[in-house]
This record gives sequence, structure tokens and C-alpha cells, in this order.
Amino acid sequence: MKKKLITISGPTASGKTSLSLKLAEHLNCSIISCDSRQFYREMSIGTAVPLKNELKKIDHYCIQHKSIKESYTIGDFKDEAHKILKKLFENNDFVIMTGGSGLYMDSVVSGLDDFPKIDPVIREGLNKNLKSKGIIYLQKKLKELDPKYYSIVDLNNHRRIIRALEVCISEKQPYSNFLNKKNNTSNKFRTVNLSIETNRDDLYKKINSRVDQMIEDGLVEEVNSLYKYKDLNPLNTVGYKEIFDFIDGKSTLIEAIDKIKQNTRRYAKRQLTWLKKRKLIWVNKNIKIEELKNIILSSN
Repeated sequence: MKKKLITISGPTASGKTSLSLKLAEHLNCSIISCDSRQFYREMSIGTAVPLKNELKKIDHYCIQHKSIKESYTIGDFKDEAHKILKKLFENNDFVIMTGGSGLYMDSVVSGLDDFPKIDPVIREGLNKNLKSKGIIYLQKKLKELDPKYYSIVDLNNHRRIIRALEVCISEKQPYSNFLNKKNNTSNKFRTVNLSIETNRDDLYKKINSRVDQMIEDGLVEEVNSLYKYKDLNPLNTVGYKEIFDFIDGKSTLIEAIDKIKQNTRRYAKRQLTWLKKRKLIWVNKNIKIEELKNIILSSN
């Protein structure tokens, strides 16, 4: 198989976009985004989408192609990404996939665990519980129904907790029973999995600087324009929920900005933890493109 999907991972603000653009230009290929926050056209500043001139220079897919009002699952993304890959590989031996949402990337490379369909009423009930009783209530419920998954899940990630609980409730058995049972057809391409090396202190400085730039670029105004949709899942994310709290009078703007920086650093730390468990080729973001190309060509 000559066709290669090149995945470029790394924590937020590590330089994935810049490296992907340079490599795509050199290989004359397209980029698929697997950043789940960049799927939505209403969210630009807070999700750090590539600049307009960057999007014009290289063909991008799965960036701002959905509305926050639409349902778009990880399974939907996997299916769409495979259709895009099939089309792109007709005329090119390479495609790049990049983004900080590791589970979305993994769904394309390795497939998804085969989960049962869930009655939307169960999900709605759990979301109401989150709103009325808080995440601690859901954490306790998960510990009761699936202590195994409770011990490994990010307990601050309400989406994963709700996902696990809805399966537990629907199937009357632990969510963890359904993990690591991939439902996947064999890919007709090879994958070269790269990740960007980072220095934690430098990364945290870049995160803080990026947040300051987002505020300067109009993040508060962007979030304010989306206020009526604040209960939608895509907006319950770092950079948006903190500004919603500011608008609601729960914090000052300075406190909200500091909270965004803090939560983004925590998110980057979780990304690094996840990446270190995977088999990846670690590269410096300033690697010479010819050297990177040699790594890709020699990789099986």
C-alpha cells in the first residue's frame, strides 16, 4: 500500500497547524482536521481555527462545516473522514490529519468500539441531572454503576461520564464491558503517526499568550453573540464556558481569562498523558521538511 495517512498530534498550542501546513505544501496534499471544536462554523476565535489565508493555501476538510445546532457524533466524523480519504487518495499518495481530539483521530485510524444505540431520553435525563445536580452527582452514579471505568476516566469531562452512564443505564451492565472491542474494517492505507515534542514550561507560556491574543481578537464578543445557545454541548468547552460565567456575573473578566488559561493548561496536560500511552514518532516542530519527509517515506 503506497497510500499514507499522516497524523500529526500534540497538545493544544504545540504547533500542529504550522507543521501540518508546511508539510502539506511540500507534499502537495490536503489536511483533514480532527479537532472536534473546529467543526462548528459559529466558533472561530475560541477554537483557534487556521487563518483564512492558510485555509486558501491548502485544501482543508472538516473545519467549520457544521453548525452548533446540528448533532455530529464521533461516529459521524469517522464515516465522513473515511469518505474524504477515499476520494483524496484517488489523486494523491498522502493525506494529513491533525488536531487535538485524540479519540476522533483514533476513530479513523483504529475504528470505534461497538456500542449499542441509546434512547435519547436517557441522554436528556442525564444532561438535566448535570444541570440541576452537578457533575459530582454523575461521578457518584458512575462509581456505583461502573467502578472500573470510574477509576480511569477524566472525572471533569462530563461528556465522557454521561456517555458511560447512558450505556450503563440502557444496557444494565458496565460501560467498560464494551471497551476495546473495535468494530472496524481494515484500512486501505498505511498510517504514519507523528507527535510534536514539547517543553512544558514553553507550552504553558504559549497557551497563556494565545489566550491573551484571543481576548484581543474579540473572544468576549464572539461568546456574547452565542449566549442564547450556551446550553448546547459544543459551547460547553474551555474558552466559552468561562466567558459565559463572566457574562452571567459569576466572575470578573480578569478571573475568566485566568480560568481559561488554567483550564487550557489542564487540558494540554491531559492530552500529553494520552499521547504518551500511544506508539508515536516524536518530532520537533522546527524539524526540516526534508528530514520529516524521509521519516514518512521510510515508515511502514
